Amino acid sequence: MLKIYQATHVGKVRKNNEDALAIIKPAAFVVADGMGGAVAGEVASNLLIDTVQNFLLQVQEDWTEEILKQAILKSNTAILQRARENPELQGMGTTATILNLSEGRAYFAQVGDSRLYRMCNLKFEQITEDQSYVESLVRSGEITPEQARVHPMKNVLTQAVGAMEEIEVEVGSFEVQNGDIYLLCTDGLTNMVDDWHIGHIILESENPADDLIQAALDGGGHDNISVIVVKN
Repeated sequence: MLKIYQATHVGKVRKNNEDALAIIKPAAFVVADGMGGAVAGEVASNLLIDTVQNFLLQVQEDWTEEILKQAILKSNTAILQRARENPELQGMGTTATILNLSEGRAYFAQVGDSRLYRMCNLKFEQITEDQSYVESLVRSGEITPEQARVHPMKNVLTQAVGAMEEIEVEVGSFEVQNGDIYLLCTDGLTNMVDDWHIGHIILESENPADDLIQAALDGGGHDNISVIVVKN
C-alpha cells in the first residue's frame, strides 16, 4: 500500500500561494506552480489541477504518459481561454508535473521547472528536466549546475502551461521497484534545499512532506513551497 505525504506553504515572502497540488485516486499525483500578476497565478495552477483531474477521471483506459500529456494540453487550452475571457488574467501560466503509478510502471508528464524525483536503492535522482533558460545553459555546457542555482535568470521558463498556444510536454515512463520513493515538488523547495538534503529527509523523516517544507523555510522560504512524497 502506498504511503502518501503532501504539504504546501505560502513561504516567508509572498502574500498568496500560487502553488496547487492534488492526489487523484487510485494513484496519480499533480503539482503546479502558477505565475502571473495579482491572483492570476492561483487561477492558472488551480485551473490546471481541475482540468487534469476532470479529464483523467473521464478516461477509461490506463493513464499512460500519452494520456497525461493530453491532460496537460487540455489544461493549456483551458487557461488560454480563461485569459481571453478575462483581460486581467492575461499572461498567466503554470508549471505542471504529473505522476501516475499503474501496474508496475510509473508514467509522468511535465512542463516547466517543477520536478519529479525518484529514490531507488538509495539512489536519489531527478527524473524530469527543467524547461528553463538556465537549464538550457547547463545542458549546453555554458554553466555548471552549481552556477545554475545562483544564476539571476534561474526562474525564466522556456515552457509554461497557458503562457503560449503550443507547448512541449516532456513525458516518460519507467519500471516501479519495491521500496521506491517519489517526490513531486515546486521550485520553492529545490531553490532553497539542495538535492542531497532533500534525499536525506525523504529517507529519514517520519513525515517527509512537513520536514521538506520546514527545510525550505529554514533555507529562506523565498517562494511558495509544495511537495508530494509517495512511498511504494
